[in-house]
Amino acid sequence: MQQKVGIIGCGHVGSDVAFSLVTQGICTELVLVDQNSEKASSEAMELRDMLSATHAYTKVISGGYELLRDASVIVMAIGPTTLLEKDRMEELKETSAAVRSIVPKVMQTGFNGIFINITNPCDVITQIIAKESGLPKRQVFGTGTSLDTMRMRSALGEHFQVSPKSISGYVLAEHGESQFIAWSGVKVGTKPALELLSLEERAEFKEKVRARGWNILLGKGWTSFGIATAAARLIAIIHDDAREVLPISVYDESEGVYAGRPAVIGRDGVCQILPLEQLTTEEEKLYQASCGVIKQAFSTVYTK
Repeated sequence: MQQKVGIIGCGHVGSDVAFSLVTQGICTELVLVDQNSEKASSEAMELRDMLSATHAYTKVISGGYELLRDASVIVMAIGPTTLLEKDRMEELKETSAAVRSIVPKVMQTGFNGIFINITNPCDVITQIIAKESGLPKRQVFGTGTSLDTMRMRSALGEHFQVSPKSISGYVLAEHGESQFIAWSGVKVGTKPALELLSLEERAEFKEKVRARGWNILLGKGWTSFGIATAAARLIAIIHDDAREVLPISVYDESEGVYAGRPAVIGRDGVCQILPLEQLTTEEEKLYQASCGVIKQAFSTVYTK
């Protein structure tokens, strides 16, 4: 499989995705594209300056959309020009317009790889990319609640003083304010979290996970390490055809929207969307309500 990756948008997030890919040797060729071509060129140059110290060689270049024609994966990582205050949906008008301008230009090159979306609001923008590209839905997905799940595992790991890798379970639905922790499937080691945490404690953890990203954003002005790591992992899974299960933003046929839920990822993108059989009745309602939030937001910017 061709291991060429393109990143559109060289802000904090796009640049950190690029750094992760090069330092981990995840791709053989990396193309950086940004409306500020000088910035993309400078980012590429700095990444090339690292190559004598990395464990694998990566060809790193910058340029226009024409260089993305034969990429295996393109990461959409454009960001807003203003700092968010309350909700990722604040970005929607700006980022949706940018994406609707960019995607047709990419598709005109003959691109037929996989789109991974990071741009917020993640679920809505992922659906716009799917609509504008015309690619099969298995080839278009977003990072979704993979980062939120990482944050949940980190918070619970800190609380129980175990590695976050010892926490299983997912945050589901919107990568945003209506997301929820599916406690019915969360375990600390082999112990169900429902047996370890009270209702009040679970409510506190939901708020901690939701606020974690905002606290980072307000403290340093952006968030990038976590989402860049999540995106790099997804690309590695695709290139290795590893068929791992992660909660990503995929198209839910029954709800008619892209939303965060567990899916099998491999060389062809989304290999299988897993059923949400373990959810309680209350969790099913939370999932449907969150999908409603996403659907409403999508309808405000996309009528085509």
